[in-house]
Amino acid sequence: MERFGSTFWLTLALGLGAGLADYVGGALLVRRSPSLKALRYIVALGAGFMVAAVVLEMVPEGLSVNPHLGPLLMLAGYCGVHLLEHTLVPHFHFGEESHGHEHISGRTSYKVLLGLATHTFFDGIAIGSGFVVSRWLGWVLFFAVFLHKIPEGFTVASVMLAGGRSRRAALNSALFLGLTTVLGAVAISLEPTWVRGGLPLAAGVTLYVATTDLVPEVNREPGIRMALVFFAGVVVFFCLRLLGPA
Repeated sequence: MERFGSTFWLTLALGLGAGLADYVGGALLVRRSPSLKALRYIVALGAGFMVAAVVLEMVPEGLSVNPHLGPLLMLAGYCGVHLLEHTLVPHFHFGEESHGHEHISGRTSYKVLLGLATHTFFDGIAIGSGFVVSRWLGWVLFFAVFLHKIPEGFTVASVMLAGGRSRRAALNSALFLGLTTVLGAVAISLEPTWVRGGLPLAAGVTLYVATTDLVPEVNREPGIRMALVFFAGVVVFFCLRLLGPA
């Protein structure tokens, strides 16, 4: 019980930390920060780290906790987000600055918010599931989630402003994404047996976000610099793995 208590509070704290990064991303846009170009580098670093984490940690652990249904649940997570983004959220660019210069309907802006909230809920599921398996995996998945949170908050705030919503609404939308992250983390912490479904599903969702939402943004930048930042994210993951438990 004591171990459960300490793990729960740690998961809650890191879920709050990851959720706060969503809000920071929204605040960066609303306050017109001059450092928005750095978002692409954050996306590239996070994409490399996430691809390494999902392939080398989430997929093997997901198969370990649910060897029979794990592969099917991973595929369901991947395909589910793909379907969501091409039906409910037809207007979606991850971390795209141009939203501030476009006009989209108010209905579309809330569809994007709902779609991103699905992503962020599974961000929390990933963090919570990681800590159910091991503290090491929980920390790895926290870093993987945290690295793409600021661009995520930036994205939803830009979409809300492009939909004619106020700056307050843009900030509140980023805050909502943060709260759904916390909700996902707490749900798994309170019912650890859900990890058998939650971790494989989160692996599929994370794989989609990394390879379909983030990597294309990296590939849009000409030259080798962005590719090197992507590989730096992979190297960061391997460095953490060397420092972690065997």
